[in-house]
Amino acid sequence: MILMKFATIIDHRYNMHIVLVEPEIPPNTGNVARLCAATKTTLHLIEPFGFELGDAQLKRAGMDYWQHVEWHRWKSWTVFESAHRADATTARFWFIESKGPRLYTEAKFMPGDFLVFGRETAGLPKSLLEQNRERWVRIPMFNAKSRSLNLSNCVALVLFEALRQQGFTGEI
Repeated sequence: MILMKFATIIDHRYNMHIVLVEPEIPPNTGNVARLCAATKTTLHLIEPFGFELGDAQLKRAGMDYWQHVEWHRWKSWTVFESAHRADATTARFWFIESKGPRLYTEAKFMPGDFLVFGRETAGLPKSLLEQNRERWVRIPMFNAKSRSLNLSNCVALVLFEALRQQGFTGEI
């Protein structure tokens, strides 16, 4: 069974953070957890979820990596944001969503940044994106008939770009 973990304020100056706002598909969240374990990235899960944390698909996708993930569960975006925006000097939020004004490769990521991704079916709320237009980035798409990329693939693309920009510090 996956341990239920409620969030506390953590020191976020050194590692990257992935934030999944209201994730809906267990295998995507499990894959992201496995990615976070492999990269020593902190995972933040914002409720409500479209699944139970004990879901077999979630566990299967994360395999035995859950025990190696620093992860936090938050009751809402408001609770999460208020806990981390208090220290605006180190907590930078990047919102990854289609139609962003610039490419994710144009962003200058730093240790401690939060990469925020929305629900698989609806993305991030438009009001949140408009309020944070200077940190709203997109992954380029090339086929108008393709709605989107898989969430866990998007997380991997952007996280590894951020880690590349930091020189892959801590690589084994």
